[in-house]
Amino acid sequence: MKTGYWFIGLFAFGLFVLPEASFAQTVKERLARATGQLLADSQMKHAILGISVVKTETGEKVWELNAQTGLAPASCQKTITSAAALEILGAGYRYQTVVGYDGEIVDGVLNGNLYVAGSGDPSLGSWRYDSTKENRIFDKWIQVLKEKGITKINGGLVGLDQKWEKETTPGGWIWDDIGNYYGAGVSALNWRENQYDLVLASGSQIGDKVSIVGARPQPYHIQLESELHAAAKGTGDNANIYLPPFSEKGFVRGTIPVDQKAFIISGSFPDPSLQLVSSFAAKLDSAGIPVNRFSVSAEKEMDGFKTLYTHLSPTLDSVIYWFLKKSINLYGEALVKTIAYEQKGLGSRGGGVALIKQFWKERGIEPSAIHIIDGSGLSPQNRVTTDALVSVLQYAKTRPWFVYYYDALPVFNQMKLKSGTIGGTKSFAGYHTAQDGTAYTVAIIVNNYDGSAGEIVKKMFKLLDELK
Repeated sequence: MKTGYWFIGLFAFGLFVLPEASFAQTVKERLARATGQLLADSQMKHAILGISVVKTETGEKVWELNAQTGLAPASCQKTITSAAALEILGAGYRYQTVVGYDGEIVDGVLNGNLYVAGSGDPSLGSWRYDSTKENRIFDKWIQVLKEKGITKINGGLVGLDQKWEKETTPGGWIWDDIGNYYGAGVSALNWRENQYDLVLASGSQIGDKVSIVGARPQPYHIQLESELHAAAKGTGDNANIYLPPFSEKGFVRGTIPVDQKAFIISGSFPDPSLQLVSSFAAKLDSAGIPVNRFSVSAEKEMDGFKTLYTHLSPTLDSVIYWFLKKSINLYGEALVKTIAYEQKGLGSRGGGVALIKQFWKERGIEPSAIHIIDGSGLSPQNRVTTDALVSVLQYAKTRPWFVYYYDALPVFNQMKLKSGTIGGTKSFAGYHTAQDGTAYTVAIIVNNYDGSAGEIVKKMFKLLDELK
C-alpha cells in the first residue's frame, strides 16, 4: 500500500513540476519575447529597432534583430572612435602644446614674436584635470617667460594652427547643435573645451523677453542677440545659441522658465584658437608683460623658432575616460584628427575617418557597417550596425588597454553601457554579467521612435533586463 501511494504521489508531483520545467525559457527565448513586446508598443509604430547580443567569452550569438542594418548610433559611436584611438595612438599618448619665440631677447626685451603651437589637445584649459586648469596653464607659461628674463615683448602673440585643417565642425552637424557646448568645433588649439557659460535673466510673465546678463568667460569679439522668451515654470532649458564657426554675430533663441535671475546655458567658441591667444594676451597684460597684438597663423614651418616650454596633456587613457563617461563630443573630433595627424601628417576629419574605417576593416568589420562622418556620433547622418558595435566591444575585450575602456563606460540600468541620444534616436552598447555568471556584450539602437525619450528608454531597459 505504501509503495502504491508513493508512486501515485510522485506522479502527481510530476504533473505539476514537469510542465513548469517544459515552459522554462532560454535567454534567447526571453529576449525574443521582450523584443516582440517592444516592437508592439505604440512608440515603435514607425520606428526601427536593431539589437545584437553575444556571449562575451565565446562570441556566440544569443539574439539579434536587424543586426546588419545601419542606424544612427548617436554617442554609442564613441565606443568605435575610442577603441581605435587607444590602439592606434596608445593609452599613454600625450598631446604637446609648445610655447616658443623667434627673434632675440636683449636686456629682458623679446624682439620678436611669442608663439603657442598646438597639436589638437582637447584638454588644454579644461577644468577636469588638475594639470590643465586655466590659471595653472597660464601661470606656468608666464613663469617660464619670467625665468627666461622676458619682461617686455616688442612683437606679437601668435597661435599656431600647424598641420591641422581649418574646418572645425564636421559637415552634417545640424544648425541647432553648432554654437552650443555639445556642438563645439575642434582646432589645433583648443581652450576650456571650447566652452563658455551664458548667463540669462527672465521676467515674471510668460512671454517676457529674456536678457543676456553676461558670459563666463567672454567669447572674444562676439555679439549675441537674445530672441528668447520666458516660458512656464518647470519647462527647463529650451534655449539654443546660433553662432557659426568664425562668426562674430549670433542669436539665442527658444525659452527658459520665468523668474530666473542667473539661468546658465553653455555655448561654444566660434574660433577656439583666437579665444586662447586673446585670453593669454589678457593674462600677460595683467602680469606686466603686455604684447602689442595677437593673431592666429597656419604657418607650417617657423624659421628661428626656439622652444621655451612644452605642455603635455594627460595621457590618452584619461582623455578616453571623460570622452566616454561624460560623452564630450569635442574629444571625439580631436581624436579623429589626431589619428590623421599622427598617421598622415595633416589633422583632417576626412583623413581620420578613413583611417578609422580602414582600421576596423582590417579587423573584420566592413566599412559599410560603420558609415561614419565624425568621431562623436553627433551627426544624424552616421549609420552603424549593432553587429559592428558588438564586434568593436568584443575586440576591445582582448586588448591590454581594456581596463581603461571598461572603466570609462557609464552605468545605466545596473549595466556598463555607453548611451546615445540625438533627435529620434536612443542607443546603448556595452557589457553585462548575469546573475548566473554569464557575460554578455550587447548593442541596441532605436531610430525614429515616437513620444518621450524617457519612456522609450524604460522599454529598452525592460528588454535588456532579460540579461540579468
